[in-house]
Amino acid sequence: MQHALMYHGGFELNFGSLKPGIRTFHGSDDVEHTLPDWPEEADGLHVSYMEKPGKQFFAVRVAHEKRDVILKNEVRIDQTRHMGVGKRFGAEPTVIATGPALALIEEIIRKNPEQGAELMAIRKQIREAR
Repeated sequence: MQHALMYHGGFELNFGSLKPGIRTFHGSDDVEHTLPDWPEEADGLHVSYMEKPGKQFFAVRVAHEKRDVILKNEVRIDQTRHMGVGKRFGAEPTVIATGPALALIEEIIRKNPEQGAELMAIRKQIREAR
C-alpha cells in the first residue's frame, strides 16, 4: 500500500472554506485551481496540505476510501519523518510509504483528539492492509 500528500493552496486563503469532497483551491494569483487526481498507486492514505508563510506545510485533510476528514487542528508536516528519505513537497502529489504515513496519522490523531474515532478508524485500515 502506498499513500500520497497533495498541495491544497495557501492556508490563509483556503482553510476557512475547506470541506469534504472539495476539488479546488484558490491560488495566490486569485485564480481557482482544480486539484489533480490522486496517483493511481496511492491506494492508501491521502493527505491534503496547505502552506503557511516561511515555507511551512500543514496537513489539513485526511481521506481514505469513503472517509474524508477536515482536521480541526492542522499538523505541521516534518519532511523527514512524515514523507521519507528523498521525498519533497511539490506541485504534483508526493507518494510516500506506509511507515511515514503511519507516523503522520499518529501525529494527526494526537493533535485532533476530538476527531479521534474517525481518524483511528483510518489508521486501523492502513495497519491492517500492511
